Amino acid sequence: MFSISSALGYLHSRLAAAFPRTPGFCFFDAPFPLNDTFDPLTWLACQNAYPQFYWQQRSGAEEAAALGALIPFSSLPQAQQFLHLHPDDVRIWGLNAFDPDSGALFLPRLEWRRERGRAMLRLYLYSDSSLHDDAQCAADFLATLVGSTPLENVQQPCLEQHHFPEREGWETLINQALLTLSSGELDKVVLARATDYHFAHAVQAASLMAASRRLNHRCFHFMYVFDAQTAFLGSTPERLWRRRGMALRTEALAGTVANHDDDAQAQQLAGWLMNDDKNQRENMLVVEDICQRLQHQTGALEILPPQVLRLRKVQHLRRCIWGDLQTADDALCLQLLQPTAAVAGLPRREAWAFIEHHEPFEREWYAGSAGYLSRGQSEFCVALRSAKISGNTVRLYAGAGIVPGSDAQQEWQEIENKAAGLRSLLL
Repeated sequence: MFSISSALGYLHSRLAAAFPRTPGFCFFDAPFPLNDTFDPLTWLACQNAYPQFYWQQRSGAEEAAALGALIPFSSLPQAQQFLHLHPDDVRIWGLNAFDPDSGALFLPRLEWRRERGRAMLRLYLYSDSSLHDDAQCAADFLATLVGSTPLENVQQPCLEQHHFPEREGWETLINQALLTLSSGELDKVVLARATDYHFAHAVQAASLMAASRRLNHRCFHFMYVFDAQTAFLGSTPERLWRRRGMALRTEALAGTVANHDDDAQAQQLAGWLMNDDKNQRENMLVVEDICQRLQHQTGALEILPPQVLRLRKVQHLRRCIWGDLQTADDALCLQLLQPTAAVAGLPRREAWAFIEHHEPFEREWYAGSAGYLSRGQSEFCVALRSAKISGNTVRLYAGAGIVPGSDAQQEWQEIENKAAGLRSLLL
């Protein structure tokens, strides 16, 4: 672990400078050669500072670990307001809840970041009264950090499990949705199930994250650890948006079929998905909704041809949507895109109201978003295929898009397949 120890030593040496006893903001970057086996997730899990945030981009090209909240933000617009006063490369990390007015985001005290084959460790200082005093706080913070030790084995016997709703309740829920769809009040609604798994011992969030990262490829991996007992994490295939300057990329990921270990059978299932009317219709509803929401805030939108995204347990229908924003406004992107029709339904307001009235649990962070924003760029994934850890209880979430013609038994099987991506790692 030479890289992390030498980088921390360099940052600590920078704190020996004389800092003014006035308000201020600054940061120091330590180069971080990628020449050893340093794993930021494992290192993060060993620290006794919170919050902790881990992120790996879907392609694996970008990865980050953020530790300690120098400045917390309860919403993305609040974070964006802070960033307007600071350099382009300052990043704020965290979550937006399903209700995008609520968030858990923070400027970290310490940030490790890898991108384009290079890595660095960054230490932030900020104070609205005395930068000198915050430098001392930063030195004390660095003194608490420890080296890495191996992660625990995430698997252990499950004592009991409970679905919300159980299968009979799910069928009732789907029938209520189909009745509402037939009345014309809704075109689509996305309904979810939460399942609580109770274990004898506390579940280590980083162990579950590491196991998922190892097996669930072509996914964004994210983990927000609130404290020693509570975390929210997931491995999701879906991007909410990516912004580089004014350039915006988003996507419609809707329509699902099972995957298969045999490539030929998986390809046959993918072919069925590409030609199935129900799934194509479900996907196009999302495409049309995204385009309608963006049309007054972007130039011409480019909709790429449909493709099938093959994951470990399921395959999805995806259409990418590219455009250029009129203004580099992440708060606007969040307002326009979350929740999408792929996680809520259409029309958005009516579908959201149906979910709040009928689903027997609170979504909280599920189907919200996870990622980062900065002045120069931002990226958030949709917080699906996710888990909430509360001590020795793990809650897994999975949802399905309900449109006219949906079948309750088939939709139950779909959410079983989706939940298996994380469930199979625990049991």
